[in-house]
Amino acid sequence: MVKHNNVIPGEHFRKHWQNYVKTWFNQPARKTRRRVARQKKAVKIFPRPTAGPLRPVVRGQTLKYNMKVRAGRGFTLEELKAAGIPRKLAPTIGISVDHRRKNRSLEGFQVNVLRLKTYKQKLVVFPRRAGKFKAGDSAAEELANATQVQGPLLPIQREKPTCELVKVTKDLTAVKAYDKLRVERVNVRHVGARAKRAAEAEKEEKK
Repeated sequence: MVKHNNVIPGEHFRKHWQNYVKTWFNQPARKTRRRVARQKKAVKIFPRPTAGPLRPVVRGQTLKYNMKVRAGRGFTLEELKAAGIPRKLAPTIGISVDHRRKNRSLEGFQVNVLRLKTYKQKLVVFPRRAGKFKAGDSAAEELANATQVQGPLLPIQREKPTCELVKVTKDLTAVKAYDKLRVERVNVRHVGARAKRAAEAEKEEKK
């Protein structure tokens, strides 16, 4: 017999619950398959970086995310021009281009130009045909020492916000912030009425 004043159990297992159970036994095999696919792709695109083309540093959209920096779609034509890279050459040497994006700030523009220049210094260009060097191709010694870049290409460094620690003084404790906010709120609310009253008083004085 059931003890205490509890709800009488009345489970109704009449639905075919076995049909609604989701299993995931293929997860380990998928993991292996993805890893093998990544390795095959790395061999296929050698000596290009495994992460794909170089992307710019941009800020997220909207007020919620604009304090965060992330990788963008491509570099603007102005950034490429400042770095001395022709727009037609850029996609051929692993630089993504976005002709729609516009530079809204000087700071972001300078960061991306510096990023392009750093990439240009580290870049090793292989000849299209082995042994037949053209203008712009790297020297044979550089080609011999070149390795494929694994992982993110020139990873974006996110700065951690810092805060200053201040010693609490008597002047700080004497400030009543809540009271000041209330007073200022009242001042804002009555600004129109006070201005009207002042104008009326001025008129009366002139009479």
